[in-house]
Amino acid sequence: MSSTTDSEAILRGVLDRWKAAVDGHEPQQVAAQFTEDAIFQGLHPYSVGRPGIAAYYDSQPIGMAAAYRILETRRLADDLVLGYLDVDFSFTDRPTLGLKLGVLVKRVEEGWYITHYQVSRLD
Repeated sequence: MSSTTDSEAILRGVLDRWKAAVDGHEPQQVAAQFTEDAIFQGLHPYSVGRPGIAAYYDSQPIGMAAAYRILETRRLADDLVLGYLDVDFSFTDRPTLGLKLGVLVKRVEEGWYITHYQVSRLD
């Protein structure tokens, strides 16, 4: 398995769990995909740690769903993978919101988790 393929597989493993929790409006499950000390920057002020992440996703409307596409990956170390993505958040009552997402996923004893998350709107 090549490094790029391996990095994409790692990202997909984490992001598929994140997406399932986002789509199911399960804020605690979304937060569980992050490290305890994750830096999180959505479209509101940033937070650090799972409680802020859960609160952010709890404030999102029911019916919001995420669709992502990996654009670039970099293996920064054996236990760190950087990903740059397109993410479309769809809603039941408004147009889809297209964003860029940068994530850093880290391997800890239990598996791979997001340790840094930052979205950008490029209008």
